Amino acid sequence: MKPLSNLRTWIGLVILLGLFLIFSYFSTSPKPQFYPNYVTESPAPSGVKAFYTYVNEEKNGKLWRHSPDLLSATTEHQLLIMVEPSFTLEKQEMKAYIKYMKAGHTILLLQKNPQGMFDIKTRGTDTTESSKVRSQTGNTYRAQIKSTVRLQSRKGDEILLSDQAGPIAVKQLYGKGQLIIGVAPEWITNDSLLKKDHLPLLLYLVNQEKAGSILFDEYIHDRENGSSVWQVYPMWFLLLVIQATLLMILWLWMKGKRFGPIFVPREEFVRFSDEGVQALAAWYLRGKRYHDSIIIQADYVKMLLQERWQVPYHREWQDLSSYLEKKWTGLPANEINSFLSGLVNILEKEKITQQEYLIWSKKLEHLRREIE
Repeated sequence: MKPLSNLRTWIGLVILLGLFLIFSYFSTSPKPQFYPNYVTESPAPSGVKAFYTYVNEEKNGKLWRHSPDLLSATTEHQLLIMVEPSFTLEKQEMKAYIKYMKAGHTILLLQKNPQGMFDIKTRGTDTTESSKVRSQTGNTYRAQIKSTVRLQSRKGDEILLSDQAGPIAVKQLYGKGQLIIGVAPEWITNDSLLKKDHLPLLLYLVNQEKAGSILFDEYIHDRENGSSVWQVYPMWFLLLVIQATLLMILWLWMKGKRFGPIFVPREEFVRFSDEGVQALAAWYLRGKRYHDSIIIQADYVKMLLQERWQVPYHREWQDLSSYLEKKWTGLPANEINSFLSGLVNILEKEKITQQEYLIWSKKLEHLRREIE
């Protein structure tokens, strides 16, 4: 009957969990996922998934989510695309990116106002959104530029794109590599990529240097927009984990497991211990009956002497020196005599102090262990 009862319990538990799973599935309405702006894998209008998909299919595009000090310094030429960093880079991070470029790689930075990035200088402009952009080769493109700043070129810089207000994209040399700066990150978004001539302008900047592989830097977004555990794992997986946890708790409960302090049953404690002795000892201590206790302890030791060492029980303590000298080999004869005379004095007193009781109780305990 017991296995049948357990089987019914398990069947009921499985049915209950199944109903809970079905109810949870139909009661949870999926919320639209939020994507920050300029994230590479974002399908939102402000995301970069369209251009990343194109580059991934045509030119071996990859995502980069690690710290810049781990960027490859191999001989293969790479292009790293950074779109509107969501935080200001620290000095060590900036040095790592510069080292990466000096090793022969190229960084394409698209940012509305790159002032402070890689010592880039900008100036403000009062012009409205541009509609005509001129390239280095003299070609004219139609484009939308929302940035209110223009780049200030330095000696040795190469102006790639400009409009009537000033440079829009500039190339700077860093050792064997280059830095390409553009102030129109909206060109690369899903919403604006195919509008006007934004795609040809992006390809014009990307093709400035022939790269073996193209990396999209997500480190500049991930560090600030770190995902929680609720965003990393899908809802169905989290729901499964919760239900598995509940199932484990119920299984432990059914097996009789209990969580908390362990209380020893009184019956077991009384059976394997002597409560009477403990209560008697506590009574002697509370009543300060030290002399009575030491007499009982000495009498018990004398009984052990008779059982183990065949010392006559009726003999007085002062007459036991000859017996103890033969058996108690760990103590010199003069110390044995001193022990016996001191014990006799203690036993003849009417009252003793707690300190005297502790001293002679330890000495008698030492003799008892020697006997046993």
